[in-house]
Amino acid sequence: MPTSTRPPQSACPLAPHLLDNPSWAALTGPHARFAERVGRAARYPTDVSPFTALADPQDPRAWEDLAALVGPGTLTPVSGTTTPPHAWQVVDLIAGVQLVDTALRAEPAPEAVHLGPDDVPEILDLIARTQPGPFLPRTIELGRYLGLRHDGRLVAMAGERLRPPGWTEISAVCTDPDHRGRGLATRLVRAVAAGIRDRGDTPFLHTAAANARAIRLYESIGFTLRRRTAFLLVRTPNGPC
Repeated sequence: MPTSTRPPQSACPLAPHLLDNPSWAALTGPHARFAERVGRAARYPTDVSPFTALADPQDPRAWEDLAALVGPGTLTPVSGTTTPPHAWQVVDLIAGVQLVDTALRAEPAPEAVHLGPDDVPEILDLIARTQPGPFLPRTIELGRYLGLRHDGRLVAMAGERLRPPGWTEISAVCTDPDHRGRGLATRLVRAVAAGIRDRGDTPFLHTAAANARAIRLYESIGFTLRRRTAFLLVRTPNGPC
């Protein structure tokens, strides 16, 4: 009997990891209650988070749906790609990194206070002074936020943002410049991570690739670089894509 020359059947390609497209995984999963959606595109309400999401950033139909969702000539952030369709204008591009918890010592911080809607004005003031990233009037609704106070004033905070199934992003990590160097951010990251682990999720986070100080800190306390990513600010086409 002649020997078959048919090449071996290749293995099925692996499905994309949830963290490769965390905004979409969150808005079609645990954060579905926030989702404003048109077909293959979704976003958070504009007073909750600036994040938009595409089911597949390589699919032109997803970009068409995003344009329909946000409207013509509109600035909107997009992640997961650096090459939007030609009709879209790239206004800004920030290189980022994604890190995941692999050896973090998560533990409560008894001195931390839970932050809620009544704390938003003070939170926004701290965010304005420290610039950790976007925080809007209803961002507090995305998850659990903890803060540390000194003489009654909020001087450090951290909390939860994106929630893909099985994962929770730690975000808004910031410390007042007058109180840095005391380990406040580390205590809050560990405390937020403890709550995330208690419900069975794994912590992860993002930061700018140029923020070497933050990356060193996160790696020193047990996070591992998973991937490099990019955050685009684009303008939708003025007419049909």
